[in-house]
Amino acid sequence: MDSTHSADATGGTPVTRHLPGHIAAALAGAGGPADSAGQPWEGRSLAGDDGKIHNFEDDDGSADSGYLAAVGALVDGSGDEAAVVASLATARVFIPIIARLGAEAEGVDGLAVDKQADMALVTLKAADGRTAMPAFSSADQLAAWHPEARPVAVYAARAALSAVAEGAELLVLDPGSDVTLVVRRPAVWALAQQQDWVPSYTDSTLAGEMAAAAAGFPAVRNIELRPGAGVAAVTRGGVVLSGGGAGPELQVVLYLEDGLDAAAVQELVSGLQSAWSRNVLFGERVDSIEIKLRRAVQ
Repeated sequence: MDSTHSADATGGTPVTRHLPGHIAAALAGAGGPADSAGQPWEGRSLAGDDGKIHNFEDDDGSADSGYLAAVGALVDGSGDEAAVVASLATARVFIPIIARLGAEAEGVDGLAVDKQADMALVTLKAADGRTAMPAFSSADQLAAWHPEARPVAVYAARAALSAVAEGAELLVLDPGSDVTLVVRRPAVWALAQQQDWVPSYTDSTLAGEMAAAAAGFPAVRNIELRPGAGVAAVTRGGVVLSGGGAGPELQVVLYLEDGLDAAAVQELVSGLQSAWSRNVLFGERVDSIEIKLRRAVQ
């Protein structure tokens, strides 16, 4: 027996994920989701005549050196995605906003003129249907992706908080560039809370919780956590990276007793996913899973 079952972290049925208290409190302090960048748009100067970036004096718009070093290590194989996320804890990034026409009025000679224009954060739709927010390591990267978007400089932790406020579960770094990386939901939450992030496939505490739940199913002889098939990202040049993919990010290998038929296996897997989805730690630290079945060695 050697087969794979794929499902999201909720057992295939989407459920509402409650925000951790730190994130909810931060959103409330920033004015709530209606003010996802933390300040009112009205009266904001995004860039002065001298080209300085708003809120970051003497910022020339270049990429953060720590982030570049972490990405470089990921590309050459000496680093991992946890180090990339850790570098974002102190990095400045740019989030794009665009003008959105709220209403029109008739002007001179019957020509339509803007009556009201609002500034809106840009969001993307991921392949699995979830909302993602783009963020850019440099002003040049953002301009190359969308020349008409205006860059707002923020710390990556603020960008993560803005993503949560906009209902985005993913943060996409430098989309359209040579190296595009995805920060998945648990890492986005960790950034927003300014906490360290541990990938689920290396999380010993999570492994213990999942094994404890599996102990309630006698047919499961052992459980093993590994990186999922969706952890890897690929650069534009075809280099496969050990992190930065959109998921599924966690592979759960179940070693089962022999003699189970298909119906019994399906019932077992469904029961396990249901048990895991009720675990708070699992809900916070696992973004998406795939399950691989193997026969336990007698």
